[in-house]
Amino acid sequence: MSEQQVETAAPEEAEEEAAPGRVVGEAPDTSKGAFRPITVVGNPVLHHACATVTAFDEELSALVADMFVTMYAADGVGLAANQVGVDRRVFVYDCPDDDGVRHVGVVVNPVLDELDPAQRVLDESSEGCLSVPGAYADLARPDFAVVRGQDQHGAEVVVEGTGFFARCLQHETDHLNGSLYIDRLSKRDRKDALRQMAELTPRYETVPND
Repeated sequence: MSEQQVETAAPEEAEEEAAPGRVVGEAPDTSKGAFRPITVVGNPVLHHACATVTAFDEELSALVADMFVTMYAADGVGLAANQVGVDRRVFVYDCPDDDGVRHVGVVVNPVLDELDPAQRVLDESSEGCLSVPGAYADLARPDFAVVRGQDQHGAEVVVEGTGFFARCLQHETDHLNGSLYIDRLSKRDRKDALRQMAELTPRYETVPND
């Protein structure tokens, strides 16, 4: 998932936003990873559900390390394995919520909780995706999300998010189910998002579609 699309803040506001806040999770060691080109809409690996991870081994750890490096290089806040061409149910994130708390981690084999109707308060905000580079569109999603899965070592994890972080958890889980955020848009808004993508050159290396 792309960073939030925001207007440029005044210098004083920018300093306040840059102030260190609380962090939930542990920052990864990016010295152990390498950048991988990012797949873009139209690549088959993005358009079907990914395979369940069954081996929690060095190969998975290497993939997670590469995904963090790739996400940071592309200025993203979340990245799913199929966005680097790997058909496995795993995503990484380093994403703030609306209270400025930074959330960092990895979820393997994620399952998104079905919310009680009383918890489904929709937030219609701008959303972008590293696999639809340069494009943003308003999309309504619940402002609270719970994802259950495993960490990269196989231990069970439960991750809760609000605001922008909730959007990120839903966005990345969608990826692993074979869906992009533009698939949730109206035909008109989807067409506009693809137009935005076509008019801009990505800031990072992507995988060409055949």
